[in-house]
Amino acid sequence: MEAAADNQSPSSSDVDVTPRGASSAVLRALQLIQYDDSDSKLQAAKEIRRLTKTSQRCRRLLAEAVIPLVSMLRVDSPQSHHESALLALLNLAVKDERNKMSIVEAGALDHVIRFLQSENINLQESATAALLTLSASISNKPIIGASGAIPLLVNILKHGTTQAKVDAVMALSNLSTYTDNLTVIIETDPVPSVVTLLKSSKRSSKTAEKCCSVIESMVGFDEGRTALAAEDGGILAVVEVLENGTRQAREHAVGALLTICESDRCKYREPILKEGVIPGLLELKVQGTPKSQTKAQTLLRLLRETPYPRSEIQPDTLENIVCNIISQIDSDEQSSKAKKMLAEMVQVSMEQSLRHLQQRALVCTPTDL
Repeated sequence: MEAAADNQSPSSSDVDVTPRGASSAVLRALQLIQYDDSDSKLQAAKEIRRLTKTSQRCRRLLAEAVIPLVSMLRVDSPQSHHESALLALLNLAVKDERNKMSIVEAGALDHVIRFLQSENINLQESATAALLTLSASISNKPIIGASGAIPLLVNILKHGTTQAKVDAVMALSNLSTYTDNLTVIIETDPVPSVVTLLKSSKRSSKTAEKCCSVIESMVGFDEGRTALAAEDGGILAVVEVLENGTRQAREHAVGALLTICESDRCKYREPILKEGVIPGLLELKVQGTPKSQTKAQTLLRLLRETPYPRSEIQPDTLENIVCNIISQIDSDEQSSKAKKMLAEMVQVSMEQSLRHLQQRALVCTPTDL
């Protein structure tokens, strides 16, 4: 989808029109969209889509086309109009808060929701991309959440095309930042589908980042924690993002694991530990964002606690080694020394590391996207 996300950069092949050409083209598009005949409207929609693909200036100049474009989404409009008008609106909304709000205020949301249920795959994809862009607006989040769109997005996440699934999870991530939407999202049981998408995505991808964002929000609920723990390889997928994700993704991943462990340490401590989370947490403690470092430190402390007396633990066990490392990191050790100690830990605990690798080998992970 050419402009489905606000942070998408234009490709090098996209050539923006000159200011003089833009003014002339914009005026023509605005004139065409006002005509009554369907051919003129369709031509205008295609021209607006082209002009707004990469030009922020054109998005502002063409803002008054929103209402006539929304009118092209009506059921009684020719089907050929729907996708062209929807894509033009999508491009108008990219990186333009006022247009995002205007599109929703003009009544586009009802039509977008209808298209989410369409058997036309292209229309369904375009509608999902439109919701992704519109949901980036703070003002639109509660409106979209109350519109009935969330269950449809989760359905897309389960049964849609690959691109639609990616856009759906990103839209859910946007919507989850509005507190009242969280209850609606958790009621749709999204975690299994989010985990499936996460497992099939590169851990360093934007998709993995958004999956972990949704998971972090959902594990704040008992239903979300239960669903994640029940998914084969669910906790492991989050641990792998903690190790190899983007900085923001790692922050979401450690936040999710910390929330789970804090909710019931006795229940979740072992499932988290057995996925080999300790090395990633130690690295995050040194190299992560400030939030990641704090969360990693807290989680390490929760994981290192044990119901057994310290005298019952052999001095060379992984747990004691981790305790020693953490105590020295807490004493303002430099990252280089922390890395050296981490290497020593891996060497000393070779037997447990081997068991961890064997466990991972048993987990079947789909091919990365």
